[in-house]
Amino acid sequence: MRIEGYVIVSANGMLADANGTMPDSLKFKGDQEFFETALDTADLIVHGRNSFEDQPRSPQRRRIILTTKIPALADDPANAKATLWNPAGASFEDACRRAGVTSGTAAIIGGPVVFEMFMDRYDTFWLSQAHRLDIPHGIGTFPGVPAVTPQAVLARHGLKPGERRVLDAGADVDLTAWRRD
Repeated sequence: MRIEGYVIVSANGMLADANGTMPDSLKFKGDQEFFETALDTADLIVHGRNSFEDQPRSPQRRRIILTTKIPALADDPANAKATLWNPAGASFEDACRRAGVTSGTAAIIGGPVVFEMFMDRYDTFWLSQAHRLDIPHGIGTFPGVPAVTPQAVLARHGLKPGERRVLDAGADVDLTAWRRD
């Protein structure tokens, strides 16, 4: 399984405000188009119970939702395409088998604890950043942010910055592919 991470963050490394909500100020057309296109090609979406992509095709995507409310694995009663997974009770591979996806690309879309779980498994981590936007007292991309930058966390785990794309020149939003050698 190929593992890819996706996130957009503020200049100070936040992915959500203090309430855990992604503010509208962190939503940019170019980034949303990139994100939606990437998820359309992914075989599996993986996220925590508070993360979701909120797009028209979201209900059509097979997904694994992390939760501690079950012992190991369960079908999501609210979504026939979702598998609930408690990492304390089952492996990621077991969760993938339960979801019916054992090859292809898994798109990890957050939150911070979920991103951290896959840190040593990412093939690519797609980091979008809005360089002119600060989110005071927000939720950091990874545990330890903002004391360290998201880039420093990725580098510490063996990922290196590759190609960079400008997604919104006027708002100073870009996307960097962090890849493992």
